Amino acid sequence: MTFTRKDEDLLALLSLARKLKLSRTTVQDRIKRLEEQGVIEGYAVRLASAVDKGSIRAYVTISVEARRQVEVGRALSKLAQIEALHTVAGRFDLVALARTTSAEDMDRMLDSVGLIPGVTRTESAIILSTKVDRR
Repeated sequence: MTFTRKDEDLLALLSLARKLKLSRTTVQDRIKRLEEQGVIEGYAVRLASAVDKGSIRAYVTISVEARRQVEVGRALSKLAQIEALHTVAGRFDLVALARTTSAEDMDRMLDSVGLIPGVTRTESAIILSTKVDRR
């Protein structure tokens, strides 16, 4: 038996309705309302920790020359290994969350970040384990 994307969506909706002890229509209407209000901005896949074990993640703090943050941000957003990029207050200007499949790939990616015009300094912290994740 093959399921289409629409079938899978309906099954997920029915499962959620069952867990909440509400009708499918009620759940569907509430989800639609939350989407329209901007409370739900989108949907994303969360990898199981077993899948995540094959990757190396790091927080990369980045200092940027004055007035070059937008330019540097654009360059960083083009790197596939950068999963998230945040502007921050403090000693650094940006914090990136990077994910690669090996230490060698992480090293190459960090070299690429350091070569971006406007980047003056980087510092990395490899993530060893995650103790709490409430996303």
